[in-house]
Amino acid sequence: MPTNNWLLACYICLLLVLGFTAISDQMLHWFIVPVLFCGCITGVDAIDWLRGKVDTFDIVGILGLYGWYFFFLAPLLHIYWACWTIDTDTTWPTDWRPWLGWMAALNALGLIVYRASYKAMAKPMQKSATKLWKLNLTSYWRFIFIAMLITVLVQIQVYKDSGGIQAYIANATYLRMLGDRGQGMGWIFMISESFPVLAIFAYAVYARSHNRGRSWAIIIFVIIVFFGLRILFGGLRGSRSNTVWALFWAMGVIHFWVRPVPRKLIFIGTCYLIVFMYFYGFFKGVGLDAVQALSSSESRVALEESTGRNLKNTLLGDLGRSDIQSFLLYRITSPTSDYTYAMGRTYLSAVSILIPRSMMERQPGKEKEGTDAQYGMGSYIPIRQQSSKVYGLAGEAMLNFGPVGVPFAFLMWGFLVRYIRGFVASLDPSDPRLLIAPLLINLGIIVLTSDLDNDIFDLIKNGFLPVLVLAMTTLLPYRNWSHARQG
Repeated sequence: MPTNNWLLACYICLLLVLGFTAISDQMLHWFIVPVLFCGCITGVDAIDWLRGKVDTFDIVGILGLYGWYFFFLAPLLHIYWACWTIDTDTTWPTDWRPWLGWMAALNALGLIVYRASYKAMAKPMQKSATKLWKLNLTSYWRFIFIAMLITVLVQIQVYKDSGGIQAYIANATYLRMLGDRGQGMGWIFMISESFPVLAIFAYAVYARSHNRGRSWAIIIFVIIVFFGLRILFGGLRGSRSNTVWALFWAMGVIHFWVRPVPRKLIFIGTCYLIVFMYFYGFFKGVGLDAVQALSSSESRVALEESTGRNLKNTLLGDLGRSDIQSFLLYRITSPTSDYTYAMGRTYLSAVSILIPRSMMERQPGKEKEGTDAQYGMGSYIPIRQQSSKVYGLAGEAMLNFGPVGVPFAFLMWGFLVRYIRGFVASLDPSDPRLLIAPLLINLGIIVLTSDLDNDIFDLIKNGFLPVLVLAMTTLLPYRNWSHARQG
């Protein structure tokens, strides 16, 4: 890790801190010291990515860039905007800054452990360390078209059972208001919502095997079509992450299998995605009534007030976890707190989603523990009174083991990132597993922001069918073909 990266990261972070301090006297507080330290740690990997020292889809570089926002910029924006996404019927800290500071100190310790864990493991796997998978093209086209047909038929049946697309949207909106995430439907979504990913696989393999359709005009058109398909296949349930992470996967497929994606396109795409998340937040809250947000600025402001969703909440609530984690730390360490640590129960509950409900009655997990931590022990009442917050890596660790659990969670995260990075680097450019590499890279990112139940559900729901198709078409006798990536 070059020393000049450290110096540059510290210089940039210090300049920003001085800028915030100049325009807001609320920044004149000790909390800014550990936040600054977090920015310097994550900024080193971010600078490597920005300078092109690592691949565009290098997991460590991406996490450095996102982590710089997550651990450094987001806490500063919370104070600058005085914006909090915590329910107003809870007891807030009289001053948020000490708790943001203590949480930043925990994160700084965790980031040190994270860096040590992903760097201290064995050397990266060599290309020869992983056996090459090769596609049987004849079988591939047969299997993928059958799989795509099945996904279309299942999605049509889902809409039909709901009474049509409009009724489907209304029902999904109603269930979200009740805190029901569609229990029992996971295996159906696993099939019905796989069509867009299978379609981008089909395009990538065709473009590479025939060396056609690889111009940027065609690629951008393909991404736009993919976006529309993703809305139709899963996006109408109101899950923004369903669409955002699928687009990340699609761009990764383009990068690894068709042609390298330039960094400037990543920045442009990120800006569009933030705008999408902002407007789609209205759809998540009120369903089709969100169309009003597009009609005029007055309608958009009215929707912001009625739903509590605005651009600040999108940036800080959806893309960050600073306030909920600081609030948890405030609640569970309070002298008057009656919260009893879950001691791993949320993790066990998360793993249990792999077991059918008919075989085992699932125990409440983070919904119960999060509700009791925020509102007091015994506050949890299924469906009627339960928190729907997502606590993130550090937040879930605190629910289970208190502040002491945070460094250990970051340790496991570092091991995971190191494995994913090594595995992707070991793959030959013609290995079809590069088509699912973005899913693994995505996993390393969402582990930071999500809880274990979200991680497992997303991995299985999104990955099962695409991985199955690839496995079925590589385990059969193959026809040897390979084309190096072209820029």
